[in-house]
Amino acid sequence: MNKKGIVSAVSTFILVLSFCVPSFSAEKVKTTGPYNSLREYVAALEARGRVLRVKEIDQDNYEGTALMFRLIDEYGADRAPALLFERIKIDGEWREGPMLANIFCGWDTAAMVFGVEKVTDNQKDMYGAVIDKMATQVDEGGRWKQIPPVTVDKSKAPCKEVIITGDAVDVTKYPWFKNNPADVGRYINTGANFTEDPELGRNVGTYRCQVKGKKKIGFNPSPGHHGWHHMRRAKQRGEKVAQVAIALGTDPIVYSMSSIGIAELGEDELDFAGGFMGKPVELVKCETSDLLVPANAEMIIEGEVPTGEMEEEGPYGEMFGYLGSKKTTFYINIKAITHRKKPFFYNSFTGMTQTTHMIPWQASNFFKLKKMIPYLLASYEPHEAIGIKILSIDKKFPGQGIAAGQIAAGSPSGKIYIVVDKDVDVMNLTEVLHTVATRWQPHPATLIIPQSNNFGVDPSLPSRFLTSKVVIDATRQLPAEGGPKSFAPLNRNLLKDKAPQSFEIVETKWSEYLKELRK
Repeated sequence: MNKKGIVSAVSTFILVLSFCVPSFSAEKVKTTGPYNSLREYVAALEARGRVLRVKEIDQDNYEGTALMFRLIDEYGADRAPALLFERIKIDGEWREGPMLANIFCGWDTAAMVFGVEKVTDNQKDMYGAVIDKMATQVDEGGRWKQIPPVTVDKSKAPCKEVIITGDAVDVTKYPWFKNNPADVGRYINTGANFTEDPELGRNVGTYRCQVKGKKKIGFNPSPGHHGWHHMRRAKQRGEKVAQVAIALGTDPIVYSMSSIGIAELGEDELDFAGGFMGKPVELVKCETSDLLVPANAEMIIEGEVPTGEMEEEGPYGEMFGYLGSKKTTFYINIKAITHRKKPFFYNSFTGMTQTTHMIPWQASNFFKLKKMIPYLLASYEPHEAIGIKILSIDKKFPGQGIAAGQIAAGSPSGKIYIVVDKDVDVMNLTEVLHTVATRWQPHPATLIIPQSNNFGVDPSLPSRFLTSKVVIDATRQLPAEGGPKSFAPLNRNLLKDKAPQSFEIVETKWSEYLKELRK
């Protein structure tokens, strides 16, 4: 499809989105979670009008990728809809879906996943509601609630509806996407990878898997990841192969726990998933190993990792939105595939959309920081700009802004730390940038940290995992910090203080204004 054709198709899709009629009856759908399966969650998304169905997509011409970019350009990251592709053209053949994308779109969907009772479209309110919900999951010692999983019989496991072994195994026939022309190939990029260690126990981690052949896929835990530790320890024990199972299309909370890393090495992600769900995760035994996997998953890929062998992998479009480099990593020889009848698939447009909701990880970081920074009020990490962290504080004394940023910079996930006063909304990026422009002086309200740790996929890193960092103290600088004797009042705050009725009048007439706007 040429450029003109893609633009025309996208325009049609946006028109369909504007008049989308949900396919599920609202009476039969849970309006909020936790959800027992991916299907139950997707039904709830569609019942809220958050899913755009596309009957056919030509991914050989990267139509799905271009559509996702266009929707984000039009609606923004929080408002762009989830996508459901019914049929996909891949390698010249039409593959049956449904293939899902962008299903964790906006803080309203995070509220749905984690069981906020009243879900609205107000993104700021929903972010706060989910953080408040997270706070109920933490005990006095700062530990997350945990409920261990249980094992169910094979007859009660939807992931066992179809069982494929031996010569019938062919992972290439499923609709895995090649997201970008420069990617090395098609990828399974939303799997929860299950491994076990005799001492450390179970690990569940999300690692991308390059499709390399009918019975062969990549396995890409980076050094330091818990899955990497499991492989290294298996090799040290003299084991030639390590068993692995990949659960695809799990319920949103199991997938979130697999992806976000709140469990420490030796802790079981499924215990945390049970805590968030309020009940045990149901597991079933694999066909070719003793590994236990989520019974309600859409698909399970079972296989073995040769512990002493590695192969080239990549390049691949990374989470920062840039093409990554080639690397050497593990691979999996597939022994069996089990799945539901007509399974749902889920593709991450990495670097464009959120792979999962990171909010438990963000909340965990906030609770930890709050213990070290008692005057910390809020923190936010905009998913549109990975590596930027915004903190608001109740500043009383000189130096507190720089100190708060310096403490937060101990995290490996950030590079730029912006500290603002308590009257600034950390979720409002326009307000944050205005604050930086009007309250911050580069000298002396800046701290450069010459060397610290960071994620290894930031394209600007001079050396992998090492970065410099900067703290921008955009709080009002006190005279002792070199600031003016007094700051001029903000116009908006003057209106709030001296004419509060103005906002009340507008709020009362808001619907009336919008009617006129639509005309």
